[in-house]
Amino acid sequence: MKSFWIALSMYSKLPAHQVEWDEKSLSWALCWFPAVGAASGLLLWGWFRLSARLGVGSALFAAGALLLPILVSGAIHLDGFCDTCDALSSHQSRERKLEILKDSHTGAFAIICCGLYLLVFFAAWTEVRPAGRVGAVLALGPVLSRSLSGLFAASLPNARGRGLLAAFTQPMDGAKARVILGLWTAACAAAMVLLDMGAALAALTGAALVCCYYVIMSRRQFGGITGDLAGFFLQLCELAMVLCTALAQKVEVLV
Repeated sequence: MKSFWIALSMYSKLPAHQVEWDEKSLSWALCWFPAVGAASGLLLWGWFRLSARLGVGSALFAAGALLLPILVSGAIHLDGFCDTCDALSSHQSRERKLEILKDSHTGAFAIICCGLYLLVFFAAWTEVRPAGRVGAVLALGPVLSRSLSGLFAASLPNARGRGLLAAFTQPMDGAKARVILGLWTAACAAAMVLLDMGAALAALTGAALVCCYYVIMSRRQFGGITGDLAGFFLQLCELAMVLCTALAQKVEVLV
């Protein structure tokens, strides 16, 4: 259970039992990353139900749905998103981009991209209808995004070979971690499909598109991934799932 508590304390602001971060526990911590997403998903599901019961308007509903996962994570992934946007917008060499990722200062492009991201995500939540099983599909989004993020962390090369992400991936048994995180991914995707085929296909399409972009971009621009890039992927993945579901619902109405 040490690995679970490490994952919970590292990737969330939820109360976690304090344990020693030894190498053996670190080697399995990333495999518990999706469990942190389950906590976000449960809170989202609760918010969906509460909003429906109280008749909350679309703006307040969207604000709650947007903020809950960020509050649970302590904005650690959104920070990675901002750092990555700064690096990508610099149009510098690969080495310089990696330096920008490490820089604690926030550049103009990070602020601009973060504002645009939150605006689009908010708009997507105002348009989606998370009633019934569709809501359950969307509540599984944080689990899927973290399963995929962990799977890529265990599969793609580390751009630096050191850093916080490397502290989790270097001691792990890569093959076993890929199997476990692959099972998390498959189980989550299967649960989505069983809940609502249409919403699941839309959400999974959004996630797949972001996966393709992430793999190509990270290799070309950085030569691999870092913790910041993992956060960048997670945020884009969650946005894409909600946005594609909202668009699919609009198309369904038109048809």
